[in-house]
Amino acid sequence: MSKYNSLWEYVQSNGSQSFKMTFEEIRDIAGIPIDHSFLKYKKELIDYGYEVGKISMKEQTIIFNKIG
Repeated sequence: MSKYNSLWEYVQSNGSQSFKMTFEEIRDIAGIPIDHSFLKYKKELIDYGYEVGKISMKEQTIIFNKIG
């Protein structure tokens, strides 16, 4: 089980083609802050039908895109 499973399940349940979340929103859902290891874990999201799009350190946001 991944430390980001709760986030991946939230993203999957969203159902939108593409949407943006702040680091703060992600921390609230995942229960942990975003850190450098997120880059390693983000590939797990493909199993949920989504991929990580743009990660903005300046805006502290991440865009999630539905695959297909």
